[in-house]
Amino acid sequence: MDHLSLTVEQLLEAAKKARTSAYVPYSSFAVGAVALDSEGHLHHGCNVENAAYGPTNCAERTALFRAVADGKRPGAFQVVAVIGDTPEPITPCGVCRQVLAELCAPEMPVVLGNMKGTYRITTVEELLPGAFTSRDLHSAQS
Repeated sequence: MDHLSLTVEQLLEAAKKARTSAYVPYSSFAVGAVALDSEGHLHHGCNVENAAYGPTNCAERTALFRAVADGKRPGAFQVVAVIGDTPEPITPCGVCRQVLAELCAPEMPVVLGNMKGTYRITTVEELLPGAFTSRDLHSAQS
């Protein structure tokens, strides 16, 4: 991760700060995330719950969707970091893994952390091997 403008610790601290904005009246399980784009800008996200549960949005998706709303496009991200109050470093849910596969390069690092300071670094491809992507759609159209 030497090519990044922020350290893992700085990324996790930014994700921890984003976590403080979480809206979690039902689960009380706050999660924060940040997406660092190729220009060095951080896009913060937190989970936002809904009484109907289905419309709930995870922190990782909030950060990436916010970045897209700010004009960033697929491939513009250097790293995503996510943090939660879990015994082991938190991992993205299946839906978030699919969104990561859509918007981020397969080799992009993903930092998974917890509030104890433990973290591990993986990649989008390691989180979702065999991901369904736009390549699959394009091959079906030919």
